[in-house]
Amino acid sequence: MVIEDLRRIHHIGITVRDVGRSLEFWRSFLGIEERWRQILDAPYLGRVTGYPGVNIDAAVIDLPGGAVLEILNYLVDDRSPNPPETANPGNVHICIQVDDIDDMWDRAVRSGATPISPGPVEITAGPNIGVKACYLRDPDGVTLELFKPVG
Repeated sequence: MVIEDLRRIHHIGITVRDVGRSLEFWRSFLGIEERWRQILDAPYLGRVTGYPGVNIDAAVIDLPGGAVLEILNYLVDDRSPNPPETANPGNVHICIQVDDIDDMWDRAVRSGATPISPGPVEITAGPNIGVKACYLRDPDGVTLELFKPVG
């Protein structure tokens, strides 16, 4: 049963080491400019995030299909990267449906993504049989899945 008060996913947020570098990757990969970028420094941020007095270098990109990607760099001293392996609890991935998975694979790699899959792989069992998919990691270790439906 879906709760009636739920409307939609508002955005997907990723934490990165360098917002500028991350924006360069997304611009190169998808050809999309950010909607905005700024340092967020309002007092409410500490209450929301659990980091009192935090400043956050932030940018927003409008992804194809209406999704919004929020790119954040928490300007704090006590941080360390999560282990990037997709199997780690708490790890998430961003899946983008594409028309030409081979071209988008090449674009992602040229833009700085690290391949996880050997390339696009055909799904041979389960609910997505016939689909092609692959995993890569962006420069901060965020897992990116490319997904090419059948047909």
